[in-house]
Amino acid sequence: MIQQLNKTNFTETIENNHVVLVDFYADWCGPCKALHPTLEALDEEFKDKVSITKINIDKNPELSQQFDVKSIPALFYFKNGKMVGRQNGLQPKNVLSKNLNNLLLVSE
Repeated sequence: MIQQLNKTNFTETIENNHVVLVDFYADWCGPCKALHPTLEALDEEFKDKVSITKINIDKNPELSQQFDVKSIPALFYFKNGKMVGRQNGLQPKNVLSKNLNNLLLVSE
């Protein structure tokens, strides 16, 4: 299940999960809506390996500012509590899946 993050649970979620994908989105954003089924599919595909999460930029402006989100959807990759990558815009499932697999394969 895709977890909604906010300033209360963000740090704990990022630090307590091996690999996390964070989607900064808004309810009014067309590309964000189009990305949601892909994120649901990835959540199922990477169950127990990757945490797929979302942050509503309208409800969490401080997190949007912290990560300098200028356009959405904005996807951030975290591994072991550290940001290791980001992408902007609607991305195809195969690109996101490849990025997540690479993060799972790479050891620190």
